[in-house]
Amino acid sequence: MFKKIEHIGIAVKSASASVELFSKLFNSQPYKTETVESENVNTIFFQLGPNKIELLEATSPESAITKFIEKKGEGIHHIAYDVENIIDEMKRLKQEGFVFINNEPKHGADNKLIAFMHPKSTNGVLIELCQEIK
Repeated sequence: MFKKIEHIGIAVKSASASVELFSKLFNSQPYKTETVESENVNTIFFQLGPNKIELLEATSPESAITKFIEKKGEGIHHIAYDVENIIDEMKRLKQEGFVFINNEPKHGADNKLIAFMHPKSTNGVLIELCQEIK
């Protein structure tokens, strides 16, 4: 079951320049910075009331963020949804005909299990499912 929008991910070329820009925009500083080796990405999180914004900076030319920026430029990369049980939700969505980029959840940033749905099955929107690791 989808509970809420967990965060919106924004692909950026430069974390330092983007942190400066978004800190001015939001009038606040990020609450967390984390490198996710498996995704070749640095993440920077801002908390805005109940909402989060995640800045994503590639750490490798093989990163999906590098490829995204080369193809589309900087901007909104994905919308992440908080789910009760990621395994059950993936099973349900696969039965409904949705396609996943990864067939099993993996560890992501901010103490989450994550799985990405292929944008070809979601009207061009990259959707991430997130479940907090307890």
